[in-house]
Amino acid sequence: MTTSVEDRQAIRSEVRRLADKYGNEYWRSLEPDRYPEEFVADLTAHGWLAALIPEEYGGGGLDLTGASVILEEIAASGGNPSACHAQMYVMGTLLRHGSEEMKQHYLPAIAEGKYRLQAFGVTEPTAGSDTSSIRTKAERQGDNWVITGQKIWTSRALYSDLMVLLARTSPVKEGQRPFDGLSVFLIHLRDDQGDLVPGLTINPIPTMMNHSTTEVFFDKVTVTAAALIGTEGQGFRHILDGMNAERILIASECIGDGRFFIERGSAYATERHVFGRPIGQNQGVQFPLAKAYASLQAADLMRYKAAELFDRGEPCGAEANMAKLLASEASWAAGNAALDTHGGFGFATEYDIERKLRETRLYQVAPINNNLILAFLGEKVLGMPKSY
Repeated sequence: MTTSVEDRQAIRSEVRRLADKYGNEYWRSLEPDRYPEEFVADLTAHGWLAALIPEEYGGGGLDLTGASVILEEIAASGGNPSACHAQMYVMGTLLRHGSEEMKQHYLPAIAEGKYRLQAFGVTEPTAGSDTSSIRTKAERQGDNWVITGQKIWTSRALYSDLMVLLARTSPVKEGQRPFDGLSVFLIHLRDDQGDLVPGLTINPIPTMMNHSTTEVFFDKVTVTAAALIGTEGQGFRHILDGMNAERILIASECIGDGRFFIERGSAYATERHVFGRPIGQNQGVQFPLAKAYASLQAADLMRYKAAELFDRGEPCGAEANMAKLLASEASWAAGNAALDTHGGFGFATEYDIERKLRETRLYQVAPINNNLILAFLGEKVLGMPKSY
């Protein structure tokens, strides 16, 4: 389904109505590390987390443009969409490359909430952003794959039933590209009783924001041959769909964060009086908010351009990366402007500025560092020599 401007507004209204049931007090109460089970369950029950699943599989059948509005509005309300966004951005890998049997089995169950698909296992401690260097291996043994290795920054793994996992299934051979030999799997993290499957260990990693991130260890974890998504050895190409979607959706979250900061900062600058007049009358307060607003609007246009290209099935790597780059920098500028506007109160938890600022700062580093986006643009778009 192609979302029109009217559709977007309807989505905003309904999502905001649900998000406002919780409010900033709810998100504050989760600090430092409680998962928002109630909020995620409510989103699932109303079908928002199944937005990208086609209607024939029990989902909402939205395009990525529509889905991005959902996450934007959660962020703009003061919520933290990171609690659930993976179920949207990993969907492209399964939808575009999974077998019909796999989609028939999993997608209706994900849509109704029987299975939670919130974990994306790609990054490793020794590889970082160099995905071609991952060491997690999946070895074929009869009708099964046996997985050994480690993933890090695998957010929500403790609250997910399924994981999309990238692993090496064959070494790089002479003449091949470094990404050859990587395969992608849809694996169960839990058994029918809800316990972690044998050989799997998940440890939480405390961070400066409530992101529910973890490190995951695989010690000969066995999955069936049917867990393979798409073609063996082509896994990196298969997850690129999810990576472009991820960047666009993260951009939409940053745009929502930026809206939160601008709205809060502008309101406080109008209401707060010092020396007998509103502080927003001072250009030193007013201009940073106005400049951040302009940057946010520009990032918003790039978000929509990238999403529309994605929805048409056209190449969008440059646009998706630029949307994430521009939006993450704009939201950070808006957050700093809002913090300066609030002065000391900006550091008080009751105003929620410091919490949201911690949350939005992540996206200059994840899911890809902004410097790597600049390197990509310099080489792949502008044709300059590879910088690394």
